[in-house]
Amino acid sequence: MSTPERLGAKLDQLLAGLQRDKRLPSIAGAVLRGGEIAWESAVGMADVDGGLEATPDTQYRVGSITKTFTAAAIMQLRDAGKLDLEDTLDMHVEGAAHRPTIRRLLSHASGLQRETHDDSWLTLRFAPPDELLETLAKAEMVLPSGARFHYSNLAFALLGIVVERVSGMPYMDYVRERLFEPVGLTRLSFEPEPPAATGYVRQPYADGVWNAVHVETGAWASAGQLWGTVGDLCRWGAFLADPDEAVLAKKSAEEMRTVQVIAEHERWLVGYGLGLILRRDGERILAGHTGSMPGFIAFLFASPAEKVTAALLTNESQAVIGELGLSLVRETVEEWPVAPEAWRVGEPPPADVVPLLGLWFIEASQVVFSWRDGKLEARSPDDADWEPPAIFERESDDRWRTVSGPEHGEALRIIRGDDGTVERLVWAGYPVTREPGPWRAPN
Repeated sequence: MSTPERLGAKLDQLLAGLQRDKRLPSIAGAVLRGGEIAWESAVGMADVDGGLEATPDTQYRVGSITKTFTAAAIMQLRDAGKLDLEDTLDMHVEGAAHRPTIRRLLSHASGLQRETHDDSWLTLRFAPPDELLETLAKAEMVLPSGARFHYSNLAFALLGIVVERVSGMPYMDYVRERLFEPVGLTRLSFEPEPPAATGYVRQPYADGVWNAVHVETGAWASAGQLWGTVGDLCRWGAFLADPDEAVLAKKSAEEMRTVQVIAEHERWLVGYGLGLILRRDGERILAGHTGSMPGFIAFLFASPAEKVTAALLTNESQAVIGELGLSLVRETVEEWPVAPEAWRVGEPPPADVVPLLGLWFIEASQVVFSWRDGKLEARSPDDADWEPPAIFERESDDRWRTVSGPEHGEALRIIRGDDGTVERLVWAGYPVTREPGPWRAPN
């Protein structure tokens, strides 16, 4: 049996075992490896009364995975210069009764209450955007803005309104045109498109199910309205790990995957970025989201470093599927890892960069500046293999900016002598010299 066949059989067994043990009407799963779907399968009934068996092409509600699309839309608008993450809500939604920053809304650090303030889960009526805004003063700030992580569907309802106001397009149209179409997500939609699953709640003391309530989300659509398939979710997760620059800047995707707040404070296994859950599994860091709507549970996580993405969808309200999702990633990486990219000879550094390369010292601590993949970088010989280098971008002839890694955001200045030669560097305010020794004021 070949590696893909052996892996597929193992993942099939895991999927079928969970469906049986947890008594799920159906469950679908997929793994994308190195840009291609490596495995997808489904077990059980998508529609019990209709006799519709689940397949990998069956749509399920994906719930809060919708938030990842809202966040990507916000980042696109930021990159286009139409908003800033430090803008307050009222700068784009005139008269908004609460004014957290867009960054805090994206990272669930706004302090706003969890659900919309109109008791929508009691009435099963979700207000449209205009009504939500008119009554926003009734919403509570349950924590000071920025105090800590507090999950808020209301925050993402408001972000969907920001997308509309800033882009001048209805939210759903924006997501379809600017995200679904360019990424090639043909089986993601805001309304179910056949074949689609029916949502259920399993009966606790009998082998039966109840039909779950169906809700339309109104202003809350940008927090949880989407339907999709496991294959398209995997493609979206892989995109967020390594996006097409024509759709979303890689730097912006990296920002989305950067921890803004710790989401659980006991073991620090879960953080939240900008619209993305960040989950630690051993030494592995995964980025994605989970989702829950009446009758449905969803899981989507990618390991960007290992180029593996896993998705699970089920039509049962209380299903616990996260451990299976993590196992899909683990098993794929262990059984069939993606080979590292081959080293290739690169372009030579620019002439004025050559004098910056090589060994430097901060007092007696070594720092090596190199030209790698067309970028200036610096690292210490004492750094562990997993520690990233500092990477710089040029701002002017003698000034660079640290854009990632140690001292992110700080300036690197080149100090020249009267003859134009490089005498020293100043990085993050510290002198960097060619020879080791205590710092001395220049003569």
